[in-house]
Amino acid sequence: MPKFEFRGKSFEELQKMSLEEFSRLIPSRERRTLKRGFTETQKKLLENIRRDRKKFHRTHCRDMVIIPELVGVKIGVHNGKEYVPLEIKEEMVGHRLGEFALTRKKVEHSAPGFGATRSSKYVPLK
Repeated sequence: MPKFEFRGKSFEELQKMSLEEFSRLIPSRERRTLKRGFTETQKKLLENIRRDRKKFHRTHCRDMVIIPELVGVKIGVHNGKEYVPLEIKEEMVGHRLGEFALTRKKVEHSAPGFGATRSSKYVPLK
């Protein structure tokens, strides 16, 4: 199985990099957010993860960029209704947490319910 590489760098090299060096490798939108610095809630989440990596951390920080330091951590990302459990993998580096916790589900329609109008009750038999 091939080893993971991000823009020509191995994962071990990414972990040794500073945040500024890592930001040069990621797309411009994520680079800009890292350059501006973390928000208070993002800083608090990082502190909690540094304190205890084994614990399941729940967060509303969907806009946080995944940095190499977060790989291997289990996080629950809020999707508006519940916390979606995620285990952060190497391939997720450079993306945002919210990309992996979808806010909309697939709509699955069923048969018309009680009180439906006559026209909407018609279901063709095939």
